[in-house]
This record gives sequence, structure tokens and C-alpha cells, in this order.
Amino acid sequence: MAREVLLTGANRGIGLEFARQLAARGDRVVATCRNPASATALAALDVRVESLDVLDPASIDAVAALYADRHLDLLINNAGVGVGHRPLGELDYEEMEVFYRTNAVGPLRLAETLLPALRRGEYRTVVSLTSRVGSIEDNTSGGSYAYRASKAALNSITKSLAIDLAEEGFTCVVLHPGWVQTDMGGASAPLPKDQSVAGMLKVIEGLTHEDSGGFFDYTGESLPW
Repeated sequence: MAREVLLTGANRGIGLEFARQLAARGDRVVATCRNPASATALAALDVRVESLDVLDPASIDAVAALYADRHLDLLINNAGVGVGHRPLGELDYEEMEVFYRTNAVGPLRLAETLLPALRRGEYRTVVSLTSRVGSIEDNTSGGSYAYRASKAALNSITKSLAIDLAEEGFTCVVLHPGWVQTDMGGASAPLPKDQSVAGMLKVIEGLTHEDSGGFFDYTGESLPW
């Protein structure tokens, strides 16, 4: 059965590949990005392209208005900002706030704003793309303060969503896409985009309510918090 899907950060990389594969399998996709006018590859797909800046509450409200009388089955929070390797002594705290607002607060605000539409949906699934770098237990190398902290915050937010929405039948998880060949991942990354996204979609398809609050990679492996 075709699902109603909202996807963020869909203009390039993993987001664009998500849009491609979701459309190819017949889902009805609203694919969002900050500047649709420049998203030519996205516009060529069989998706509805809309503007969304997760830092802008008015932009989030405008997207939510599309679902005023519609249901939403699956929200994929893919939009985010990059790795950021500033070491101690060179940290930029304004940049750190942008990371936090983009990678953690934005997905939460979007999910909360879309709750009425998600409640009308059959699948009630919220998937947020995180990173293994956001794992506190798995942090053995330090550094990447802004990125690590923002993704750890996203993980914690998703866990809370899973608990708060459990009685309503929601499934809320975070997914690590792997080290992927994108602008962020770089050319030396071992994993092609199509393989990562195909794996994540397989994981999403197999989710049950018992998985809600989980942290998984694109193969379905459970990752440490």
C-alpha cells in the first residue's frame, strides 16, 4: 500500500536518494528542501517539492498546513548540518547552537507540529537520521563537539517521543545511514547512497512498535546509546 511520506533535506545526497526510491516504489512523497528552485534533480522525480527550513517555525507551519485535512504515514527527518571537527580551543559556540537547532530542535518541532496529521495516518512512524558519532557509549575518539552533541540530543529526543507516543501506536526511531558517499561523507566513504537508503527503507518496513525508541544502522543492527 502506498504511504504518505514527508521527507526533509531532499535536494541532494541521502535525501535525494530517499526521494528517488520512495517514489519508485509508489509512495506519495512531499520532498522538502530550503531552496526548491535549485533542486533540479529533485524536481525531475515523481514527488511534490516544497520549501522547508527546519530553523524557521513559520516554514514548518507552512508545510504542516499542507496536511490540514490529510493524513501522514511516515516522517523522515533527514535534513541536518555537517560534521564540524573544531578542536578544543577553537570551538565556535554560535555554530554549535546552529547544529543543535538544525539537527535536534528542528526535527522535534516538525514532528510535534505534524502530530495531528500523523495521528490520522495508519503507520504513525517518525524516523530521524542520526549518526553513530552521536553514541555516547561508542565515543572513543572525542572531538566533533557540535555534531556529536546535536546527534546525541536527537537520539534522546526520539527516545522521549517513543515513550510519550507509545500508547497511540507510534513508532519513533533513529537510523545511522553508515559512512556514505555524499558531499558530507566524502569520496573515500565505502557505502554508495543507493545501498544505504535501500537498507534503511528495509529497516523502516520491518519496524514494529517494539522497536520504537531504538537506535539502528542501515542494516538493522541495534547500536549503543
